[in-house]
Amino acid sequence: MIVTLARIIKFGWKSFTRNGLLAVSTISIMILAALVFEGLILFNVVGKSAIGAIQEKIDISVYFKSNTPEDTILNLKKSLEQLDEVRDVQYVSKDKALADFKVRHAGEDTVSQTLEELDVNPLLASLNVKAKDPTQYGAIAQYLGAKRLADVTEKVTYAQNQVVIDRLVAFMDTMRRAGITLNVFLALLAVIVTFTTIRLAIYSVSDQLQIMRFVGASNSFIQGPYIVEGVFYGIIAGVVSFGFMVPIINFASPYILNFIPEIHIANYLQSNFFALFGYQLLFCTGLGIISAFIAIRRYLHA
Repeated sequence: MIVTLARIIKFGWKSFTRNGLLAVSTISIMILAALVFEGLILFNVVGKSAIGAIQEKIDISVYFKSNTPEDTILNLKKSLEQLDEVRDVQYVSKDKALADFKVRHAGEDTVSQTLEELDVNPLLASLNVKAKDPTQYGAIAQYLGAKRLADVTEKVTYAQNQVVIDRLVAFMDTMRRAGITLNVFLALLAVIVTFTTIRLAIYSVSDQLQIMRFVGASNSFIQGPYIVEGVFYGIIAGVVSFGFMVPIINFASPYILNFIPEIHIANYLQSNFFALFGYQLLFCTGLGIISAFIAIRRYLHA
């Protein structure tokens, strides 16, 4: 078995080195497909981090009428926390709202003088509600807009944030679909090119393969070298494409960090280096094996 495997690898290497420019073109297409594949993985990471960062800055605030008892507000807070869509609820009392307002406008004499002239706190108590997912704010807003709460609530701010939330979700979905479509297209193109390359290699030694079949060589022995050839294509494409990806990520990381401080893509690469490299290698070798298997299988059944 070891001798047979060694022969298969040897013949596969010979077939790989014999193809020259066809091998280069095959590996180039695989590299493009692999770059898009890895880019799609990183885009999902960046996208989730971006949504999380923006989600931390977006919430629904429900303001209560000035005569609403605090117990009523706290009871509503508990009921909101029990909803599946809700991740967190923060209660902001009238006094806390006033203190925060003074901190935000510290140094503005006009604001300070106006507050001193007022006998009562003009600000309203509120609940700030954060959803588990941006798509769930609509359901939360519908819950807060129920008629049973109309007597105690002054306003709900969902309408002000709805456009930002909806556009964010739509943009991420569009970019994800575009990335998947491009990756599928390049993967199919890589399979076709690899398939064509291996088919040409098969035709160039078709007489030898016929002799092997006549003398009783098994299909696995005939298929083996071309499967190995596909693996060689995949390994080289995976290593080279990942070699391209690393400096690209390190170059782009500071710019992404300036745009979204919560995302450090270079650190993500370092902490997931072997996993990302493994995905890249598995993707490329998978393309090579599938292409080679289809090519030799069609020949054996011709």
